[in-house]
Amino acid sequence: MNDQTPFPLKPVAAELVGEAVSSTRPGDDPALYGTVTMEAPDQVEVRTYQTFRIVYTTGKLGIDDTGGIRVALRFISDAGLLQTTDPTAPNYVSAKSSGEGRVELKYDKNGGQRPWNETLTVYQRGGYLKPGETIEIVFGDTSGGSPGILMPTFFDSGRVFRVLADVQATGVYIPLAEREIFVPVVAGPVHRHVAVLPTLRRPGEPFTLGLKAEDLWGNPTAQGPAHFTVESSLPVDGLPDKIDFHPKTGAMTLEDLICAEEGVLTITLTDVAGTKVEAGPLVVRDGGVAHFWGDLHGQTGETVGNNTAEHYFDFARNKSFLDVTSHQANDFQISARFWDHLKGLTAEVNEPGRFTVLPGYEWSGNTAVGGDHNVFYAEEGAPIYRCSHALVEDRSDVANDAHTLTDLYAKLHEEPTDAVMYAHVGGRYANIFYDHDPRLEAAVEMHSAWGSFEWILTDGFPMRRRVGVVCNSDGHKGRPGASFPGAARFGAYGGLTCFITDENTRPAIFEAIRRRHTYGTTGPRVFVDVSAKLDQSGTLYHRNPDAVPDTTTEDVERCTLGDIVRINGDKAEIGVTVEAPVGIVSLELRAGTEVLLTHRTYKASDLGDRVRVMWSGAEYRGRGRDTNWRGRANLRGARIDAFHPVNKLNHEMLMEQTGSSAVVWNSITTGNMMGFDMWLKNTGEEQAGSLDIVTSLGNISLPLSDIGVEPIVHDAGGLARKLCVQRLPDTALPRRITI
Repeated sequence: MNDQTPFPLKPVAAELVGEAVSSTRPGDDPALYGTVTMEAPDQVEVRTYQTFRIVYTTGKLGIDDTGGIRVALRFISDAGLLQTTDPTAPNYVSAKSSGEGRVELKYDKNGGQRPWNETLTVYQRGGYLKPGETIEIVFGDTSGGSPGILMPTFFDSGRVFRVLADVQATGVYIPLAEREIFVPVVAGPVHRHVAVLPTLRRPGEPFTLGLKAEDLWGNPTAQGPAHFTVESSLPVDGLPDKIDFHPKTGAMTLEDLICAEEGVLTITLTDVAGTKVEAGPLVVRDGGVAHFWGDLHGQTGETVGNNTAEHYFDFARNKSFLDVTSHQANDFQISARFWDHLKGLTAEVNEPGRFTVLPGYEWSGNTAVGGDHNVFYAEEGAPIYRCSHALVEDRSDVANDAHTLTDLYAKLHEEPTDAVMYAHVGGRYANIFYDHDPRLEAAVEMHSAWGSFEWILTDGFPMRRRVGVVCNSDGHKGRPGASFPGAARFGAYGGLTCFITDENTRPAIFEAIRRRHTYGTTGPRVFVDVSAKLDQSGTLYHRNPDAVPDTTTEDVERCTLGDIVRINGDKAEIGVTVEAPVGIVSLELRAGTEVLLTHRTYKASDLGDRVRVMWSGAEYRGRGRDTNWRGRANLRGARIDAFHPVNKLNHEMLMEQTGSSAVVWNSITTGNMMGFDMWLKNTGEEQAGSLDIVTSLGNISLPLSDIGVEPIVHDAGGLARKLCVQRLPDTALPRRITI
């Protein structure tokens, strides 16, 4: 058993943060520009109300009339938004000075420079401050009835209050010497336990069981001790009958477990209250490959996110139980010092056979010149080709910049650099029409915490793009592999990628990416096996023949997910097997965008009283893609016996039953989907009953008797935006499909 030491509670080292403003400005001299202290608890819990008192003491220069100080916070946060007008309401901030005149407060959600966008400025008005006088700011001032300032939903080893001073009223705010003004934000009480297994191993091949306690917002929590009895569907060497779970970090792993018997393995853990936690399914079968799960896309506080890169890699391996990961910081914010630090770190934490870490970065060019792309290297030592030095002051390597995607391709081909790339959708989305190098760009990212983007794949079909499908988190909170949305506007959980290959090493993962032997999910580990049996043999190409005409080939009678095959006949028999940890509604088999087959796991005679209402889609491809769905469902002649949200990941988002016959909601989708199930009973007032759904983007009204197997769909415009209603069986859906 492996229970890691708790990670140090401290913010990112200042010298690793890339900034356009130098960190060695005169503010390092407290005798001139003043000092700052903060009164705060040693640590605070997520989503609690707190009070912090910051006291700034002027230096030798004092502060001139209309000068002031500024407190900057990282914009990657879902903490309460500060306000300065209502002392009875949450998040109230007050300030006062000890000298002449008065203070004036101004809060701006986007008033600073990335990543310190959120700012509170305290101006000195009607008088100046002499040396030694003070400005006092109370964040979460409770004296007027406010409960305090609301903390974020996610663990943060150091929520930093960055204080700057404009002592000569020039409009230039100088960072003060005390950059370590911070408070750690820690996890809350246990909400659930989670157990994780891989999805495919060969008999006798070691695997790991991960066990984690999560708070309400998905943070690993040490407040979750438990005693479990353990059962497994197949014999497992090394698996104990009981587990005493007392995690210091909220998680533990059981390493080097072995199952020698073929079959489908699930492991069930039962606590003293009878609550069951299930891990799996893990398919154990002979063959040449296994499944390795990864999240290759996220960043931390050294650039735009939170927490440290060290915490990021620890979380990936020991908290979300990934096999593969990579750190992908925005290139225009990566200082030379951080790039060197990151390369040293990826080399250190990479464990061939157990935990593969790929060095790399996010090339963050504007959409007009190519858009966001992930760059992965096979080894450390390769240079970074930034799209620009926008937030990097040191210009000594500016000649390495690749301002367009075409420039980047050229740079990567100049040196003998072993690299692969993904096109992805973030704030800037990848412009797959601008350029494409099939020798480098191997996959598109179809889902992340930003939402779901099937169009990034289907837009490429008319251009004959041969790319794999991956999903990642693109998380900024240091939680790769388990990236919850919290209370932010985006409501999507981060995705995962399954790499189908023979071993968990850098060369094998690179080969899986290049051969498109990958698939992605919106978060769960699902076993998917897709194969084609040819009526005659075919020629399998190991690389895209459009890019590598002399690629290795072989004659085959079968092929699998991602393969490029020229067949000799005109038929292929497709086989699909899915093993999932939850019930499966349906499976679609497509040729491009044409649906060849829809396989549902139930038939009309299986339908019960469960009605599912779902909404999905986005406004458009760019930054403002989030769609606000406000709606209400009203029943006539029926009541709701049970109600269950689907994909409601923001616990403060409105989606609830009201009375016995209505549901209301106010939610956001960004290409992803959410909704609810309701189990209905006829009241006898009307023979059949009816359902009326009214939303901000369209309505559906129909008799309940019209709701059947096929979803009833309202097209809501935008980008794949729709509202759907269908009926499902009352009982749990099957977890296995074989066709």
